[in-house]
Amino acid sequence: MEETTEDAGTGETEGPIVFVVDDNSAVCDAIRWLVEEVGLQAKTFTSAQEFLTFYRPGMRGCMVLDVRMPEMSGLDLQEKLIEAKCRIPVIFISGHGDIPVTVRAMKAGAFDFLQKPFSDQALLDDIFAAIQRDLRLCSQDKLRATAEHALSILTRRERHILALLREGKSSKTIAADLDIRAHLAQGLLHTADVSRTVIEQGNHTKVIPAPCS
Repeated sequence: MEETTEDAGTGETEGPIVFVVDDNSAVCDAIRWLVEEVGLQAKTFTSAQEFLTFYRPGMRGCMVLDVRMPEMSGLDLQEKLIEAKCRIPVIFISGHGDIPVTVRAMKAGAFDFLQKPFSDQALLDDIFAAIQRDLRLCSQDKLRATAEHALSILTRRERHILALLREGKSSKTIAADLDIRAHLAQGLLHTADVSRTVIEQGNHTKVIPAPCS
């Protein structure tokens, strides 16, 4: 298994990884070669437990997951990821056209379900789209965290000014209403206004339902 640069303690990697989980090592190798040919990183695992042992919160990318595996099936692994609040998009692959299994996987948030044999291009299209979703979710999470931090460090007066700004009151009106001296008003209003911008950006992000922190 190839080395991947990882930040100590966070699990975050330099780039997205395609996690391939299939008990057939030949399938794992074939998908890894395909993924690496288009410049992406890939990690292969021949069991669900092997992946769970390796995975750390903060790792980004997507997963190509076989449905039928011994000991822990792909659906069982999907459930564990959901329980762990892991939102890495999961692309299921299967050699069996089992409609109930497909429906169960998709209802649980699978990104897609491909039946073997599938074309290389179909898989790559799914992988690129899934990675874009994951990176978008990651960006939204960071923006939301920034907004929460901006709110947490405001003083009581700054929070009050922020509330007035969000009501649509102008800076001049707020300064006059609160009888804030000019030199104090400028600093307080600037801090509150910047915080409002950050917080509103965080609140406007839309989380797309998906099967990682």
